Amino acid sequence: MSIHKEAASKKSTMACPSTYKTFSLAVQALVTLERHSGKCSSGDIASYLHSESTLIRRVLKTLAQADMIESREGRDGGYRLKKNACDITLAEVYSILQVHSSISDSMLDAASGHCFAEEIKESFVGILSEIEESTLKILESRTIADMAQ
Repeated sequence: MSIHKEAASKKSTMACPSTYKTFSLAVQALVTLERHSGKCSSGDIASYLHSESTLIRRVLKTLAQADMIESREGRDGGYRLKKNACDITLAEVYSILQVHSSISDSMLDAASGHCFAEEIKESFVGILSEIEESTLKILESRTIADMAQ
């Protein structure tokens, strides 16, 4: 079973959109938490990343649901890494956010309503599988600790 399918089976609903932008923000948020080696609020992370705080909270919620980070409320609240940064691969983040699934669905949805749509979909399924495999292989070789350096 691929990492993507494992993540998809663990989560049925997404707290944030599955896009390359949210993947990038998730990686940057994790790097921010690693570099600050303590707790950061979602507002601080959004400020560091010059991003919308609502989107950052959605990304952080998704990462927390996957047990990658933990959140605490209150005076000493904030987010912090739950795992060591050298143990968090970019493939894991990519899979948690189900980025490939979103892209695959878009491509397959666009191939409909014409006489050779099913043939195109079959071709796309094979191509998308190869893309996912290659992407995960590359992302598996990089960690949040690598990105934080």
